[in-house]
This record gives sequence, C-alpha cells and structure tokens, in this order.
Amino acid sequence: MDNTGYCSESFNSLQSGTSDEDMVEIAGATLDFSSTDDVPPLDRDYGSGGSYGAGDGPNGVPKLMDLLDEPVPGVGTYEDFNTIDWVREKSKDRDRHREIATKSKESTWALMKSISDAFSGWLLMLLVGLMSGALAGGIDISAHWMTDLKEGVCLNGFWFNHEHCCWNSNETTFQERDKCPQWKSWAELIVGTNNGPFAYIMNYLMYVCWALLFSFLAVSLVRAFAPYACGSGIPEIKTILSGFIIRGYLGKWTLMIKTITLVLAVSSGLSLGKEGPLVHVACCCGNILCHLFTKYRRNEAKRREVLSAAAAVGVSVAFGAPIGGVLFSLEEVSYYFPLKTLWRSFFAALVAAFTLRSINPFGNSRLVLFYVEFHSPWHLLELIPFVLLGIFGGIWGAFFIRANIAWCRRRKTTRLGHYPVLEVLVVTAVTALLAFPNSYTRMSTSELISELFNDCGLLDSSQLCNYTNVSITKSTSDALPDRPAGHEVYTALWQLSLALVFKMLITVVTFGMKVPSGLFIPSMAVGAIAGRLLGVGMEQLAYYHHDWVIFRGWCSPGADCITPGLYAMVGATACLGGVTRMTVSLVVIMFELTGGLEYIVPLMAATMTSKWVADALGREGIYEAHIRLNGYPFLESKEEFSHKTLAMDVMRPRRSDPPLSVITQDGMSVEEVESLIAETSYSGFPVVVSHESQRLVGFVQRRDLVISIENARQRQEGVVSASRIFFTEYTPPQPPNSPPPLKLRGIMDLSPFTVTDHTAMDIVVDIFRKLGLRQCLVTHNGRLLGIITKKDILKHMAQMANRDPDSILFN
Repeated sequence: MDNTGYCSESFNSLQSGTSDEDMVEIAGATLDFSSTDDVPPLDRDYGSGGSYGAGDGPNGVPKLMDLLDEPVPGVGTYEDFNTIDWVREKSKDRDRHREIATKSKESTWALMKSISDAFSGWLLMLLVGLMSGALAGGIDISAHWMTDLKEGVCLNGFWFNHEHCCWNSNETTFQERDKCPQWKSWAELIVGTNNGPFAYIMNYLMYVCWALLFSFLAVSLVRAFAPYACGSGIPEIKTILSGFIIRGYLGKWTLMIKTITLVLAVSSGLSLGKEGPLVHVACCCGNILCHLFTKYRRNEAKRREVLSAAAAVGVSVAFGAPIGGVLFSLEEVSYYFPLKTLWRSFFAALVAAFTLRSINPFGNSRLVLFYVEFHSPWHLLELIPFVLLGIFGGIWGAFFIRANIAWCRRRKTTRLGHYPVLEVLVVTAVTALLAFPNSYTRMSTSELISELFNDCGLLDSSQLCNYTNVSITKSTSDALPDRPAGHEVYTALWQLSLALVFKMLITVVTFGMKVPSGLFIPSMAVGAIAGRLLGVGMEQLAYYHHDWVIFRGWCSPGADCITPGLYAMVGATACLGGVTRMTVSLVVIMFELTGGLEYIVPLMAATMTSKWVADALGREGIYEAHIRLNGYPFLESKEEFSHKTLAMDVMRPRRSDPPLSVITQDGMSVEEVESLIAETSYSGFPVVVSHESQRLVGFVQRRDLVISIENARQRQEGVVSASRIFFTEYTPPQPPNSPPPLKLRGIMDLSPFTVTDHTAMDIVVDIFRKLGLRQCLVTHNGRLLGIITKKDILKHMAQMANRDPDSILFN
C-alpha cells in the first residue's frame, strides 16, 4: 500500500493534482501527469463550503454531521495510480439499481427514468461503434493517401491517392495498370523524366525526406501534447481494465493526438501497424462517451465494462472482424467480462464494422486492404508444412519478445531514452534507406500482406504471379493449375528473402518507440513472407515431382494442388500467435479475413503449434512482457502460483518493520489522524477497537478520510483539531465544553476481506485475481496482525521467480 506519490497535506492538494514538474516513466516515455483529462466530474465543488450551511441543533448546539445521511462529494473516488475496489464499485451499482427499481413503481416519471437507465448502455455502445468506425475510416483513407504521397502526387487533385487517381484514366495498360498521365512521380515533376539514374536518386531522396518529415511530426506531437499516445496501448489498456487508474491515458488529448500521429507513423514507412493503436483509439472513444451517462461516469467498474466492449470495437474496425474482436477482448485484454458485456460488445463491434463499411475507405467494399478469398481445397498432407510454419512462428515470437524487451530495457536504463526524437528519426532514416531499393519493403506493409495473400489468377500482373504459361488442357474449377515459376518469380523470392530478414530485425527496434506503433501487421508480414516462400517452394516441388509418394493420388499434372497465398495466410497467423499468444480469437479473425470455413483446420494447427513452441521458449506474450517491463500492478490470470508460502510470509509489517498504522474507532482526535496521514504514505488504514485489543472493526481509505475531514471543517461548525473522530454506530456522551465530534462511520468499509495468517498464498492470490481486491487484512483469532496489498503479492511473486521485486513501480 505504499503510495509515495500520494499528496496528503490537505484536501485541496488532492483536488489540484500533481505539479507540472512531477514526471513518471510510463511505457518507456517520460510523461507528465498534470493533465486533468479523464477525471470523474463531481457534483459540487469541494471548496464551496459556504454553500452548505452549518445547521444548528436544538438549544443552539451544533448538529453532529453523519456522512451516512448526506454523501460527501469526492468520497468513493480514486487517486491517480491507484487500484479500484471492484467489490465496492459493484456494491454501489447494485444499490443504485435497487433504488431505481424501487422508485420505478411509484410514478410514471420514475418508470421512464428506469427504462432510460436500462437503455443507456445500448445507446452508449451505439455511439462508441459510430465514433470508432468513423475515426478508423478517416485513419485508413489518410494513411493510404500519405503513403502514396512519398512517391508522387495526383495532378487532378493532390488529395487523391495513386489508385484513386488512375481509376478514371483511359490510358492505363494491363501490364502497367498503376501508371497513368494524371499521376506524376516526384522525379517527373522536378526533373521531367522518370527514367535514368538521376530520376531514381530524386525519387529515393524524396521518399526518405517525406518519411523523415512524417516521423518527426509524429514524435514531436506525441512528446509535446500527449505522451500517452505513444506505443501500442494494449499493455496499458489491459492494466486499466484490471482496475488500475491512469488519468489522461484515455482522455481527449490522447485520442486527438493518437489519431493524427497514427496516420503519420504508418505513412512514414516504419515497420509498425495501426491495428493495436486502433484498440487504444476505440477505448478513448468509449471513455470519453462514458461521461455523457451518469452511471458510467461515477462508477469505475461499469466504465471498465464499456472499455472491454471498446477493445472489441478496435479489433473489429482494424481487421473487419466483429466476432474476432469480441473474442479478442474476452481472451486477451478483459479482466472482468460478464455476459451482458459480451452482448453489448458484439453490438458495438457490429455497428463499428457497418460504419466502416459505409465509409468504404479502400473503395473495394472491404473493411481491410488484405481481404482475400481462396477457392482451392487443401490436402491432409499439407498439414506438415502448416505445422512447420507454426514452429517457425513460435520460434520467431519467442525471439522477438526477448529481443524487443532487451532493447526497450536498454532504452529505459541508458541515455538512449533521453533522445526519443533522435531515435525515431534515425530508425526512420535507416528504414527508408534500406526499404526503397526493394519493392516489397517500399510498399506499405498492408499492401505487402495483400500481395502475399493473393491467389494468382489470369489477370494478375504481379511479379509473384509471373509464371511460365503452359497449355491448359482441362480445368475443373476457376483456379489455374500449378505452373513452373518464371524468372521474375525467382527474382521476387530473393527480394522477399531480403525483406524477411529486414522486417525481422527492424521491427525489434521499432516497436516501443515514442510514436503510435502496432505489432499485428509487422508480425503478420514476417509470417506471410515466410509462408509465401514455403508455398512457392511446395508448389514447384509438386509440379516437378508430382509422382513422389507424398503427392501421388491428389496432385496430378494440370491440377491446382498448392495455393501459395494460403501458406502466406497460415504463416501470418502463426507469427502473430507466437508474438501475442492469441489462439481462438486469432483463428476467428483470420477466418473472417478469408470468408471461408474450409481453412479453419490449417489455421488452428498453425496457431496451436505456434503457441506451444513459443510457450516452451518463454511463457509471456509481448503484452504481458511489456506490462512487467513497465512495472504495472497487473495480476496475470494465466500465471500459476506454485510456491508453498503462507499469508504471514507476505503480509506487512515484517519483523523489522514498525508496527502497523491503525486508527481506533473512538479514541483519536482530528489532529492525531491528520498527523498519521502526514507521517505515512499508505492508501488506507485499518480501524480497530483499541491499540491494546487490535480487534478489527473495518477499513478506511486515505483519500476518503482526507476529503471527509476537510469537508467537515467547512460544513460543521466548531470542528477543530481537538475534535474526536468516531467510527462507532452511536456517539458516546461528550464532556461539557468539548468541541463537537466528527462521525465518519459512513466512509468505513465494515466488511473488509480478511484471511488468517496460515492461509496458503495460492488461495490469497486467487482471491485477489477473482475479486479484484486492493488489499486484504490478516488476522489471528480475530486480532489484526497485518495487511497484504496487490503490490505485496506482485513483489512476492517476482521474488519467488528470482526477479527484482522493486520493478513493481505502482500501488
């Protein structure tokens, strides 16, 4: 319960927040927490004490204020970098719902309010889906245009991207369908020709300059206006959904800057994707729209139900996969996911996908650039190369996680982290210089994946589809038979091999920089390249050696046996699964991308093989590894606690520590309690009968205590430092001429969770995970012995795993 950042001097200091100089390291970035975004609004100003009026009781005796009678604004809210009390939040919501249900029977107006309250959740989901879908459509269109801007400009209108510019042109040819007089490269505009070494150098130079400009704008905007907009956002969202408070992370400025800089970062050509950050964008939309509805604005647990649905919306608009988005939220990010949230997540994901489909950002009625349909069946023996791709995906995932975490740790612990702008510019320059000569790294990663997924047909002019034409004697389907690879195919395979090495290395240093950066697309690109290489190899093997035992019976000459695009898709699934450790949701997302049930078995085989191999080499996925790297207080439900320790081994105080700081139920003055608050940094205090008996009465939060005392000084006449504080149900008679007492029983938790000192720690850990506790008190025969907080458990688990327990940064 150590909370060194907690300001305890006065109630006003709690309200004002931290100063501009207070900086904290989050997600590898030095961030400023002076922002007040995402602070729950309160009904009244704390400081307006005069508006309450101090009523007098009979005979002019000051009336005793009981916080049970009238709630104090601010009590029950949470300070920044604290964990919410899930049990208290759910109890508050049940009480609110019970009150609405009771009143609804009294009048028609109350009944209408009850119906409105029940409908508000669905209305909020509708708004989240509409807003997220609209933003995703704008991001897709803008990123596509700005990516093409690096290579040239449209004379009909600079706002057209390359494809849209040439749509209406009648002067395009089949072989050069992407060339039209309306689209001019920078070399054509500057030197008048697109041929020759000078034109190549000019296009090369403009490509690098645009990439540096876009990345510089992205990192500068993030650093100046919204430091929280950097990175993927999924590790922090997982932590927030588990109950942690990070004010401003899902605020208005973060949404605005993340949306703008995501377009810039993707357009710069860096090896990153927009799919992960779209989850962050959707959660920002959900959090901002929560403030329109009282029951979500005032209840942190209810708000997290909305954020779980918003995470599903983010994946829905990223991949055009509403069902996969819901499963992603359930499997990967959500901590508390009731059945009601499942239905609402599905509705919100559906609305978002429909909105994005209405915008039609790619002009092909598809929600993603790399949607593909395969028509050729796969054979049982192909499971062998599919499993091999799964093994490759698992090995690559484990390698990437270790390498990326090592690089990010180096960034945090060395001077490299002090120069985020320089780092982004250097990585962008290296990426652009190495990417331009290779056509497969020069194009955007989404276009690369689309090309690799593509099933070659008669109308394809891609270099990968330049097979040697042979006479087709029969055709039983729309698919072309396997053909021998031409010279351009082998050239493309060499370029893809170089692109594979380049993507594997550059993604390690790119993910985690101070720009919005997703990991889905780069991981899929690595797997798609490996899969396409293996697919073409299998195809040529089947063509030249169709009489081998493994091909005999199902791969006759002139048949379409092998689909290289399918291998690319399986490889992309395997690599993404190896990095993120997703299983069910990943298979469903890829199934929705292809629109065919026939390929679920290959996807499942590759995904499970990838996960098994990656888990054998390291138990953590990339998001869990970044959570641990940043020291977030997140109790991973997948991690087993197998040590035989007891609650008494983990609780505080230890033998060498000072005694536990407690408050007695009727024996302390306001001055003594304020002195206890000033001298300690704990987030709450147990309330006991007396210091001698140590019999537990309840637990009071530090923030509630500070706010209540300050509020009582303003509202209740005569409250001074010598006033006694009571947590008892009845106030005992006071000596004559004594100052009026202060009754604070209303802010005390009368049923704090307790365990005995001999409770096994694996049970304690399960209690914390499943109930979302902030702290648990330890007793022996009814006497208070100590306290266990979430931070204590995380430190103990780190110690048991031979890791640094001080890496847990927050309470």
